[in-house]
Amino acid sequence: MKLTEEDRKQLIKYRIDQAKECIDEVSFQIIHEKYKTAINRIYYGMFYSLLALGLKYEFETSKHFQLIGWFNKTFIRTGKMAVEFGKIINKSYTLRQESDYEPFITYEKDEVLGLYKKMKEFINAIEKIVQE
Repeated sequence: MKLTEEDRKQLIKYRIDQAKECIDEVSFQIIHEKYKTAINRIYYGMFYSLLALGLKYEFETSKHFQLIGWFNKTFIRTGKMAVEFGKIINKSYTLRQESDYEPFITYEKDEVLGLYKKMKEFINAIEKIVQE
């Protein structure tokens, strides 16, 4: 189904709002020492912002790996965004996979806090692009 321009704008806003909601969720999870859940929400916050970015550029997929690949090809390799953003989404994807599917995985608070900071930077950078 082809989206109207207004529908696309509304969906982009919805995805950015989802990403920002994850920021609040991660803060709550860290306070309560739920680091595995925080890792999941860190990744999903960035994923939702990437969905918004894809919508802006009319790239749509339900596959996480395809979306990340498109982002890396379109924004990281071309220099439109810093390499650090490509590294953080790739790392967060891997950690989310581990935290969701591997037994006995644990994370340290400092590691999660570092990822949380980078997540907020990532979402803010993506939001600026989609608002241009």
